[in-house]
Amino acid sequence: MPRCLKAALPLLAVALLLLTPAPLRADDDTFSQEEILEKARGFFGETTQGLAKAVAKVFEDHGRPNAFIAGEEISGAIGVGLRYGNGTLTRKVGAGRKIYWQGPSVGFDIGGNASRVFTLVYNLRHNDELFQRFPGVEGSFYFIAGVGVNYQQSGDLILAPMRTGVGLRAGASLGYLHYTREHSWVPL
Repeated sequence: MPRCLKAALPLLAVALLLLTPAPLRADDDTFSQEEILEKARGFFGETTQGLAKAVAKVFEDHGRPNAFIAGEEISGAIGVGLRYGNGTLTRKVGAGRKIYWQGPSVGFDIGGNASRVFTLVYNLRHNDELFQRFPGVEGSFYFIAGVGVNYQQSGDLILAPMRTGVGLRAGASLGYLHYTREHSWVPL
């Protein structure tokens, strides 16, 4: 090996170390509670004590999310229900992605509502993991306005939708939401 190359190797190694990005800290790809509250306040339009309590409860249960979905949905039921929604998936790094969801439910549930939905997403390794069915049990009581949160889980992936909406609806139901890349009127 030529002498000048031997002398340049240590300099090259130092240059590579300086140019290599540092590994991401565990919390660099997640959102803090303050960041989520700020995003949720901007999305819902005003600060409510109920929203702050819902966010605090989800953080207490699951910690820092690595994505969130901001969107809107409509739903209605007379024993059997349907829910349709759309929103944008946002990660700490990268561009947002439009997503859709729809699903059936069955239970002691009657009425209809329109909601704004802010969903915290946990353990999402890549966006395509989201496109599946998430079973869930939901109890709701909407009369003019309200805030609610429930959990949906499939494997390690956890979704925590927080809804605030208007309508007249009361009951409890069992069903699922199917998250998709494109809008569909077929709820199954």
